[in-house]
Amino acid sequence: MFEMAEERYTELLDRALSQLPSDVAQKDRFELLEPSSSVMGNRTILYNLKEICDRLRREREQLLTYLSKELATAGSLDGTSAVFQGRFDNASIKRLIERYAQEFVYCAICHKPDTRLVKDGRYTFLVCDACGAKSSAKRNL
Repeated sequence: MFEMAEERYTELLDRALSQLPSDVAQKDRFELLEPSSSVMGNRTILYNLKEICDRLRREREQLLTYLSKELATAGSLDGTSAVFQGRFDNASIKRLIERYAQEFVYCAICHKPDTRLVKDGRYTFLVCDACGAKSSAKRNL
């Protein structure tokens, strides 16, 4: 009886595999959002800060602090947006968000985004929920 079930399973599996398209596109399950920003006078407004932080699973204050330091300017929260003093183009903000993700989101061992930041005394660690690795963050926020 076990042999019959195994043959039936193999037959069903072969049939399912034959029905799959030959060029199945591999899509990454984690994609960064495109920042939506505009310059108003001498200020730059990042409209979708909350959505970006939700996707990264990080606090808005952490990303705001990082962007402010990297842009060398003052930044503040305004609802779901961030306001920076100065004129910055969308490409610069996108590049900085990608760098933030590399430093503070992706695991250094398995390169998956399933991580969380854990503060231990003066140090910040990146703990991966996928592989269990614990590595120190490249710098403190």
